[in-house]
Amino acid sequence: MSINTSAAGTASNSSVTILLGRILLAVIFLLSGFGKLSAISGTAAYFGGLGLPAPTATAVIVGLIELLGGLAVLVGFQTRIAAWVLAIFTIATGLVAHTGWADQMQMIQFLKNVAITGGFLLLTSSGAGAYSIDARRG
Repeated sequence: MSINTSAAGTASNSSVTILLGRILLAVIFLLSGFGKLSAISGTAAYFGGLGLPAPTATAVIVGLIELLGGLAVLVGFQTRIAAWVLAIFTIATGLVAHTGWADQMQMIQFLKNVAITGGFLLLTSSGAGAYSIDARRG
């Protein structure tokens, strides 16, 4: 087995890795956004229970951020901007919904958000890679 150390091989491997990372980051947001938008009343009730203002409007806005942001990351469209928005959104979500750290599950959920935020921050630096709409647009 030989290891390709050429610049082209590294760029190609990097682009595949970035694509896989984008897919894995996007999945949770696509599913979550679709779920929220498909069940607005339940989502609004949950948000109301958290004390968020205008729970129905908030549910729609949050669902759209997750769905559209996840889609942008998935296809690599305006990836750096989408990644910044989702990084801020994800850390804010953790601070709003997962601060009961005496409960081990809430701590795990918060740390999950911190880790996902880290993934988005990496995308803000690296961009979407070669396998993206951003790369095709130049």
